[in-house]
Amino acid sequence: MQENDREIRARLERGEEDTLVNLLRFGVTFTREYRIDDEYLVRYGQSSLVNSFAEKRARDLVRALAAPHPSEGLLRMRVFLEKKGYPLKTTAQQTQARKYLLSNLSRMGDEFLKYRSQKKDDTRFQLFKDRGISLDTNLWPDFLLDEHFRRMASQSRVKPHGIRRVAVIGPGLDFANKEKGNDFYPPQTIQPFSVIDSLMRCGLADPAGIDLFTLDISQDVNFHVERARDHAIAGKAYVAQLPWNTAARHDPAYRSGFIQYWNRLGDQIGESIPPIAVPAAAAETQTRAIRIRPEIVRRITPVDMNIVFQRLADDQAFDLIIGTNIFIYYGEFEQSLARANVSAMLKPGGFLLTNDKLPDAVPSGLQAAEPTVLVVARDPDVTEYLFSYQKTK
Repeated sequence: MQENDREIRARLERGEEDTLVNLLRFGVTFTREYRIDDEYLVRYGQSSLVNSFAEKRARDLVRALAAPHPSEGLLRMRVFLEKKGYPLKTTAQQTQARKYLLSNLSRMGDEFLKYRSQKKDDTRFQLFKDRGISLDTNLWPDFLLDEHFRRMASQSRVKPHGIRRVAVIGPGLDFANKEKGNDFYPPQTIQPFSVIDSLMRCGLADPAGIDLFTLDISQDVNFHVERARDHAIAGKAYVAQLPWNTAARHDPAYRSGFIQYWNRLGDQIGESIPPIAVPAAAAETQTRAIRIRPEIVRRITPVDMNIVFQRLADDQAFDLIIGTNIFIYYGEFEQSLARANVSAMLKPGGFLLTNDKLPDAVPSGLQAAEPTVLVVARDPDVTEYLFSYQKTK
């Protein structure tokens, strides 16, 4: 069991490689070269044009990483490179680092073609079982959760202020996300705050009575949340940037609903403040920022835990456990183990919410409840699902 746990945690390193490649592909703070979108990604190695600006991007990124005082996000990536054996002190070392970056860009292109060709059946919920576990996030899952909470409230599935203890599995640490890789703001976690905000707005949680725990295997995530909590205890607020990609292809109804959600996000837990300006090269990104009150941040506690092989004690049961873009990194057997561990940590009648459909071959005490389904785009259809599982009494 311990060996399996170590194997899963080792996949975080491959996930960090993906974050680094997404930074190379999309970053706007260190270069003026063309971004490497999916179309360019699959042409890398075959097109002299794409090869040229990819190599220039790699050169510019390495130069920025080697600079004396990089940003917090770039510093995190520099430390990662150094741990991988790629220091950046000499010209020869920087050349080797560029080769490493470009080899991983090529790998990502191969993986993109592989996953795009896979069937769109239920195996898509284990799509990333062989990939590195990435920490990057965006706001789309938070919007889906908000829609589900609103329906839970309107249908009286939960009593008013009935949710007091919440766990978020893999809350994420956004810096260079998979969609556009925006790197103009420091690393941040959003989902723990967006969940509290939505629950309060829907009347499902009392701001004075909710406690949220983040369950994660990443030292980076746990350190970030612990640092935010320490700052909050000292009276310091947490500032979160709320970027989204306006160029994403959306059904009009989905986009309208998302914009309404985005405009009100944070109004229950803080106040709007001027955001970090979006660089011209990322003009398709729209953003705003919120300052989250310290008393809200203090209600979040990080826990180092592998949901596949670990669970908390029975006296720490939750009303609600959330895992978005998490279970997709595991195979069916691991998902079954995770489902059983989640069930053991839920109070009778409590809910698990996830955008990955979980196998039910092994009895777990979780019964499928009504999901939320949102049509994201049409032609071709793109649909988001939030699956709901309730612990039987």
